Amino acid sequence: MKSALPQIDERLSHVAFIMDGNGRWAKKRGMPREVGHRFGAETFRKIANYCRKIGLKTVTFYAFSTENWKRPPKEVNAIMKLMDRYLGEIERDIAQYDFRFSFIGDKSVFDEKRRARMKAIEDMTAGRESTLNIALNYGGRDEIVHACNALIAAGKKAVNEADFAAALYTGGQKDPDLIIRTGGDLRISNFLLWQSAYAELYFTDCLWPDFDESKLDAAIEDFYSRKRRYGGVL
Repeated sequence: MKSALPQIDERLSHVAFIMDGNGRWAKKRGMPREVGHRFGAETFRKIANYCRKIGLKTVTFYAFSTENWKRPPKEVNAIMKLMDRYLGEIERDIAQYDFRFSFIGDKSVFDEKRRARMKAIEDMTAGRESTLNIALNYGGRDEIVHACNALIAAGKKAVNEADFAAALYTGGQKDPDLIIRTGGDLRISNFLLWQSAYAELYFTDCLWPDFDESKLDAAIEDFYSRKRRYGGVL
């Protein structure tokens, strides 16, 4: 039986996930890589709901990177179909999702219908207390370039950190306190490069489809055991 829920306080309001290992999870079981993404999508739903249950204010999931287009077309197509199915589920059960949805990344690559669905979901959930960011066609370097161009277009001749942060896809949101990467690799893979300046990083060998509430609890426990100095001295 699962123990009591972790106690979340103001030190931990934003957790971000690099969901790695879907393809390897499937290959270990003799299944096509795209099957791993289907199981990974179920884990995404489960963990997103649990994050809301324990009181996290902002949750970000790295769903599809700017580099993921390099994967085999069959796998990319399977991911796009999963995305369409999930958008449909949100639209159908919009009242049951207690999040303000935000789709971050360069959405210009998606067709007009997909972009319109994302925008409609964002509009329908605007004003909700907690935020769920889904990073699609997202890359940290691309985001920084996008912010620079937005500031130039706005006529800025000089900017400060607050100006720049406001121009990012996550403008107005708190930076992540904790970034969790599954799958065993020890890197952040072009994810939230500006926003992660002082995030605590947590790496686990667990492949994403096997990640569950107890493993998130362990990451949160580890987070609270750390001392965050932000360049200063405690």
